[in-house]
Amino acid sequence: MTENDLQADIAKPNEPVPGKGWLRNYLPMGIGQIVSLVGSALVQFALVWYVTKQTGSATVLATATTAALVPHILLGPFVGALVDRWDRKLVMIIADFVVALATVVLAVLFATGAIQIWHIIAILLTRSAAGVFQGPARTAATTLMVPKEHLSRLGGVNQAVDGMINVFSPALGALLLAILPMQGVLAVDIVTAAIAIAMLIFFVKVPQPKTKPKTDKVTPRSLMADVRDAVRYIVTWPGLFLMILMASVLNMFLAPGTNLLPLHVTTFFGKGAQELAWMQVAMGVGGIVGGLLLGVWGGFKRRVWTVLMGILGIGAGMLAFGLIPADHYTWSLVGMGTVGLMASFANGSLGPLLQTKVPPEVQGRVFMLLSSLTLAMMPIGLFLSAPIADNFGTQVSYIVGGAACLIIGFLGLMDKRVNTLDLQKEGGARMDMEELVPATVIEN
Repeated sequence: MTENDLQADIAKPNEPVPGKGWLRNYLPMGIGQIVSLVGSALVQFALVWYVTKQTGSATVLATATTAALVPHILLGPFVGALVDRWDRKLVMIIADFVVALATVVLAVLFATGAIQIWHIIAILLTRSAAGVFQGPARTAATTLMVPKEHLSRLGGVNQAVDGMINVFSPALGALLLAILPMQGVLAVDIVTAAIAIAMLIFFVKVPQPKTKPKTDKVTPRSLMADVRDAVRYIVTWPGLFLMILMASVLNMFLAPGTNLLPLHVTTFFGKGAQELAWMQVAMGVGGIVGGLLLGVWGGFKRRVWTVLMGILGIGAGMLAFGLIPADHYTWSLVGMGTVGLMASFANGSLGPLLQTKVPPEVQGRVFMLLSSLTLAMMPIGLFLSAPIADNFGTQVSYIVGGAACLIIGFLGLMDKRVNTLDLQKEGGARMDMEELVPATVIEN
């Protein structure tokens, strides 16, 4: 057993322990969410391509992306505090329902010919607001439904599934756009959301943490107190704070390249929807391979090393992608595949690392504050890069983003506060042998 696994397995007296039937309980939720994600990915591809073809503007794409980020940035910290109080299963059901309802409205607008760009931006805002609640509820529920020793491998499997969705959804989206009107594509998302809701209602039991927040009564004062507690929790733990800071800066530099990909395909490579789909397929294949490798391997004995290796790999792939000439489209698929592969290592290890460090009863608040802080940097990167892309081309975004990613990854490797995060207790103190021995006895 590895040193970080010993630490992860130390029992916390106030959290429910998943029973032997945990997989039978978790699978319906996991399958339902996968089905829903497929529908959402189809809608995302279709809407991004529609906006790209209608406007051809990096600024409009940045505006649409920012609309989807605003709820996470503004509501995130408060939503986390609410999720820690509310029934997490009910939160996921309502969130999926709101997403489906917003898609119905969008489908009607397309069917009647009344659609405008601002309608799409408004619907993206609404869907994102629902996702703000759905994400932390699912993450916090997973922590209590899945044994800790399986979280890393589940993270790898989830990354592989995300990769499979990225493989099939763009190609399927391009096919559906060729044979169906936009409202037909949107109808698929409505059906998949309904399946996810049914799975949750009839087949899943989501446990609640035994330790509750100081008060179950929700008031502006109690919400602000919870947010202050989450801020204090993060800021007083140097390694955790630096990891969040790294993620925030990375999002600022990587967001432009990720969101300007449709424009890069059309203006730099001179290609169409099918080539955009193939590029996203390449990233998805990389994600599948990386997720399966992580699922079998489990990562380095310190999860943070796997995270940092993934960050360095993303930087290398993004930089190479940015340097590929316009007449070498095929090589761009290799670059995107590398980014997908290494993103699986980084994302698939970071989630389980934080899930084993942060107590379940505060995960909603801490994770959503983390999400808000990191996402808040993305609009900055998008709007700084949009005029540059409009005037000098999209290639600059990939070169700058890849170089920044490499620099941040190396800084993380050299900083002991970051590279020993697995071995730290809450607050950053190093675990001693006395604390590790009980876990050894339990494991053996």
